[in-house]
Amino acid sequence: MERAGRRRWGIPRGREDRARDALTGFAPKVQIDSVKPAPIPGYYQVIASGQMVYVSADGKYMFSGSLIDLNSRTDLSDADWAGFRKAELAKVPDAQKIVFAPANPKHTVTVFTDVTCGYCRELHKHIEELNKAGIAVKYLAWPREGVVTTAGRDTPTYTQMVSVWCAADRKASFTAAIIDGRDPKPATCPNTVKQDFDLGLKLGVSGTPAVIAEDGTLIGGYLTPAQMSHALDALAAKQPVAKSNVTNR
Repeated sequence: MERAGRRRWGIPRGREDRARDALTGFAPKVQIDSVKPAPIPGYYQVIASGQMVYVSADGKYMFSGSLIDLNSRTDLSDADWAGFRKAELAKVPDAQKIVFAPANPKHTVTVFTDVTCGYCRELHKHIEELNKAGIAVKYLAWPREGVVTTAGRDTPTYTQMVSVWCAADRKASFTAAIIDGRDPKPATCPNTVKQDFDLGLKLGVSGTPAVIAEDGTLIGGYLTPAQMSHALDALAAKQPVAKSNVTNR
């Protein structure tokens, strides 16, 4: 927290509340997760309900979209999104995930997935190949139908994913459901499927699979093992990553 009287990026202390109030006045139901001075003078960068926007310190103006540093040719919005995702995912214990990993992984990705998603199926078909390439895959649940219907009942996909996450052998149940299309044995237990879904929304997930690297970069939807290895190697070498053209469904 800044000390009284100090400024950052030309914004006096206390203006954050003005920007925050302006945004909630514009969208009363918005959930604000992060507010910090933007890299441009007089603006705050706000992450709210899975969106990143820039709000003027006087609360009069807002814009969305990528903020590009023309000198470094860097997408500053992508970099800040990655940092936010990394911090939030670090709070999620592996016990909450379904993990397929080699003994000594070279790379690790977190994948928001849905057992009824075609591209998620294609990705999981290659799980052994991914593991052999040194890539650990950690799945979080993201039922694309959402958690409840408009009638207030659990969605069918949510129910399926709860059964998978509550199975005695979650990896086997997940593979049978997503590859073979078999309905998992009905099961309930204290679970984190809704928590995972809400986290995905918070991180800007809008479809599955959503593949996130260790540094928080969203590298794409569906990627082949070769594409994923290339993307992760490029990130490790701090090179620009070309996102997959095939995203999700």
